Amino acid sequence: MQLCFVVMGFGKKTDYETGRTLDLNATYETIIQPAVLSKGMRCVRADEIQQSGIIDVQMYEMLLRADLVIADISTGNVNAVYELGVRHALRPNSTIIMNEDQGKLHFDLNHVSTFRYAHFGEDIMGREAIRATKALGDLIEAAMTAPTVDSPVYTFLPKLVSPRMSDDQFKELIDEAEAAQKKLSHHMHEGEKFMRQSDHSAAMEHFQAARDMKPEEPDILQKLALSTYKSKSPDEVAALHAALSVLAPLEPTLSNDPETLGIAGAINKRLWLIQRDRAALDVAIRLYGRGFEVRRDYYNGENFALCFEFRAQQHADQAEKVYDFMSAQKIRRSIAKSLSAIEASPDFFDRPDKRWVYATLANCHFACEEPDTGFIYEQKFLGAAAAQWEVDTYYFGKDELLAIRAERLSALAPEVK
Repeated sequence: MQLCFVVMGFGKKTDYETGRTLDLNATYETIIQPAVLSKGMRCVRADEIQQSGIIDVQMYEMLLRADLVIADISTGNVNAVYELGVRHALRPNSTIIMNEDQGKLHFDLNHVSTFRYAHFGEDIMGREAIRATKALGDLIEAAMTAPTVDSPVYTFLPKLVSPRMSDDQFKELIDEAEAAQKKLSHHMHEGEKFMRQSDHSAAMEHFQAARDMKPEEPDILQKLALSTYKSKSPDEVAALHAALSVLAPLEPTLSNDPETLGIAGAINKRLWLIQRDRAALDVAIRLYGRGFEVRRDYYNGENFALCFEFRAQQHADQAEKVYDFMSAQKIRRSIAKSLSAIEASPDFFDRPDKRWVYATLANCHFACEEPDTGFIYEQKFLGAAAAQWEVDTYYFGKDELLAIRAERLSALAPEVK
């Protein structure tokens, strides 16, 4: 079988020029892999042979020998762009460039034909997956049946001769890469399945196995940290500190990744609630605040507001107390306004995160003393929730809001009226 080698990032990546987060695994699993397999080709992803994160002999061999290379350069992934350049230098044709529709093209790629597709939030809608898979399949068929020069190197240096390499060990390399790809995919999907089933200890085991294969991959570290702290094993405080250790390589206090910031903020918030450690609360406020400011992320924003209210209760000075409660209220009104606009959009029901949009809107309206609207969104959330741990998380947050209601009302009495 002919080989397609896929060059792209792994997991959820943030495009810092647009502030959007894209799930590149969804791109691979719902568009690239189905399109390649439909044309009777083997499909191997670059990250399965890039064990150290450093381009090496095996990577160069794949870039030279693969019958087709698909390079997804979405989010400005520098590794993917570099590897695309190597492919262009080694082979005159059979290279396809992909980029998410809102992503910018970097370097000198504006004049090169690029396949575009659309993400919706972090995911890809079913209609777009079907369209993009067929369109990419057509491109693959054209590239393999009637290859034309698509490398700018060979376009401008037409007399350049492409190098050749023997078959020694290449087949073994492909087999090993495919096996690693299946193993990593198995652990990630099993971990996510157990998370949906609220079996966090089992999920943690699979994400640990995935981390052993890719120790520095942010998406894996985030999922492992989340399942670790939710496992409460051997006890809740120990699990929280273990989860912080998992996240340490991502340097949460310096990160601009909303997912990393949200998980680290949640861990520190829980440490505050259990141990009443003021330092942990202050760290949670900084983390959630950074996550909200980077992208107006609603999860970080709602918890940013809640942590302001926790801190407000600690102030002896009335002015500081009112300031924190007022800050929380303004954040929530801002979130409710933006999420209401999202809910009104025609594609809202295709969003994979709509249950969390409902949960956040419910909490915002409860906190702003609009219980009737809050109950409406609560029922919508309960109807859309996918796992028991999601319901438990929602009610825990609601209980936190109600526990400080009297003090909030007292501080915000003029505004509430």
